[in-house]
Amino acid sequence: MVSAAEQMAANTSWAALSKATDLRKRIVFTIGLLIICRLGTYIPVPGIDGAALRNFMEGAGQGIGGMLSMFTGGALGRMGIFALGIMPYISASIIVQLMTSMVPALEQLKKEGEQGRKKINQYTRYGTVILATLQAYGLAVSLESGDLVSDPGLFFRVECLITLVGGTMFMMWLGEQITARGIGNGISLIIFVGIIAEIPAALAQFFASGRSGAISPAVILAVIVLVIATIAFVVFMERALRKIHIQYPRRQVGMKVYDGGSSHLPIKVNPAGVIPAIFASSLLLLPVTISTFSGADSSPIMSTILAYFGPGQPLYLLFFIGMVVFFAYFYTHNVAFKTDDVADNLKNQNGFIPGIRPGKKTAEYLEYVVNRILVMGAAYLAAVCLLPEVLRGQLAIPFYFGGTSVLIVVSVTMDTIQQVQSHLLAHQYEGLIEKSQLRGKGKRRTRKGAARR
Repeated sequence: MVSAAEQMAANTSWAALSKATDLRKRIVFTIGLLIICRLGTYIPVPGIDGAALRNFMEGAGQGIGGMLSMFTGGALGRMGIFALGIMPYISASIIVQLMTSMVPALEQLKKEGEQGRKKINQYTRYGTVILATLQAYGLAVSLESGDLVSDPGLFFRVECLITLVGGTMFMMWLGEQITARGIGNGISLIIFVGIIAEIPAALAQFFASGRSGAISPAVILAVIVLVIATIAFVVFMERALRKIHIQYPRRQVGMKVYDGGSSHLPIKVNPAGVIPAIFASSLLLLPVTISTFSGADSSPIMSTILAYFGPGQPLYLLFFIGMVVFFAYFYTHNVAFKTDDVADNLKNQNGFIPGIRPGKKTAEYLEYVVNRILVMGAAYLAAVCLLPEVLRGQLAIPFYFGGTSVLIVVSVTMDTIQQVQSHLLAHQYEGLIEKSQLRGKGKRRTRKGAARR
């Protein structure tokens, strides 16, 4: 039987967007900050030789440089002030979350509620500054080694360091503002907009290769079919749920007795969403961000790393799979679906799973169910991220048609639409409450008038 909330959500119309003033403000605010993010990718870092950089990126665009440009929205290819993108913040988040699960002091801090969360976020920002500083300095040195700087020297390194670190921290702040005052997850939306903005150029380049004969029409058709099939598969898996039956007992409040009810606890097949793919990609980008620009002057160690961990290489694919599976489990159990918290909430609400005792036994059962579901969820993530990567390496198609980019675009789009619908549903509830209050006032006035007569 469909509940009233589900029926109202199904009847929610997008025409209600014109009446939801707060939602419109949130959407406009989000779009405005995303436009600022895009403008920053076109403001160049001082001291860069534009012609030399353009020639270099044309040669590196089909290699690692293409992957780096994809996750920075093209800012790295233009050496904009947002060239490092949001990746240092994501890497710092990974490190802090790993340390939280291993260091008792941080784990205790995590349990302190809002104050503990603010402290952990502060540590994440400190880590972002450190990682961004290291990457910016390494990138400045690599640019000098690759003869991509018009006036190399200490002054260029300092100004490049200040510009890139400041750009990363500003993007981090924009992402937090979007999450708090806008619509959707700010960090994911920044990556999403960067990918979307570069897709038209990638499509033009892809079809130009087909016209020139570099790619056969059969390959072009196969790539289009593959992208459509991947999108459909991602939508299907992201909407897949495992529902656990929850029972609420009969309870007495004062002199009234309320009958017990039942509901379902929905568990997504992929509770972590797009986060494992972003985390795994950010770790793979850490060593290659610096070495890409060093050219022939790269150290033997970095050359060996690139030889074995370059896109399409066996070790790269194995490491990618391992990181996706690891972060799917880690992020789900530590952030997305914490079984202990869910079990405590059910116990506080007098809810229970039939046949399972509340408390610790419920947490153990939920952990068992989530671990079994994540086998399919992690396999789905690995397949979506890996299979197109293999085909892309064999067919030399742009990075924007890879599995990771498709997964990010589809997942972020679905999550943002779901949040918009939630705001519309909340606005519809507020309208119904206001109408009921007005009707109540009208009835009271009528009764008073009748009494006076």
